Amino acid sequence: MAKGLLMTYTLWAVGGPAGLHHLYLGRDSHALLWMLTLGGGGLGWLWEFWMLPSFVAQANRAQEQRQGSGRGTPPLSLIRFVAQMIVGMYFGLVALISLSFMASFYIVGLPLAVGLGVLLVAAIGNQTSDLKNTLGAAFLTSPIFYGRPIAILPISLAASITAQKHRRYKPSVGSETLSVRLYRLGLAYLAFTGPLVHSVLCHTAVTLSYVADTLGSFLSWFSFFPLLGRLLESVLLLPFRAWKLLVGDHGISSSYFQEWEKLYEFVHSFQDEKRQLALQVFGLSEGATNEEIHGRYRELVKTWHPDHNRYQGILEVGRNFLLRLD
Repeated sequence: MAKGLLMTYTLWAVGGPAGLHHLYLGRDSHALLWMLTLGGGGLGWLWEFWMLPSFVAQANRAQEQRQGSGRGTPPLSLIRFVAQMIVGMYFGLVALISLSFMASFYIVGLPLAVGLGVLLVAAIGNQTSDLKNTLGAAFLTSPIFYGRPIAILPISLAASITAQKHRRYKPSVGSETLSVRLYRLGLAYLAFTGPLVHSVLCHTAVTLSYVADTLGSFLSWFSFFPLLGRLLESVLLLPFRAWKLLVGDHGISSSYFQEWEKLYEFVHSFQDEKRQLALQVFGLSEGATNEEIHGRYRELVKTWHPDHNRYQGILEVGRNFLLRLD
């Protein structure tokens, strides 16, 4: 049965962040991704407004495309690669928050979560990738960074490169009933959200500690790029700010939201704390000008020159950090 563009736009407007339009078009992987990320944080959902006609056309000729799926290889896509990286890291962060109590988490849980996130993006549309090779790359990379949250980044990178290398068109398959598709999507959704919900509701304090440590480690990766770090902070805080916009300050009255508000304050002050530390090292007060920063840097370099001391690099980092924030 041919898919209608009007119906697709209607479902996009009514339940787009939940992936209803993708479910209608038979794009189950895309629907699941939107369910787990609320439409890519809303940004992906809005961006799709211009993409829906091509999605409808692709769905209507899907059978013809799949019959020829054995010929050739899908073209490389930078957007798909970046999306694989981001979703892989997102899956890894969620796993780190909800499953890090596992004894073998960094060997099994983390690479599995990151690899599945990469594969989910790889399976969007008429493409897919090799399961064994992608997960294999994730599992082989994980021990190199054992026990460190930063492992999420190289694992996602290795899995994304492998998924792109082994990309292929989906094989021709018979149509499935809607009930079977919904059942499969429901199981996948519960597998992702179940541990996280249980951790939040039953172990709130421990979960908050994991979230704070995870976000702190994640943001510290971008300490040399303050503007990017602040952008990421804004993205991470979007759900909280949206909630406050909808319900106001009085809506955060329960103990759960009071605890999450503490987390918000931690993330919001992350860059401010780094700025205060840099000012303390330089012996400057708040509101110091660029000239004062450069002048103080030159004074300290005379004392901490690399010929006499190995910490000059720290001074350069502090100076660049303050100048970029200004």
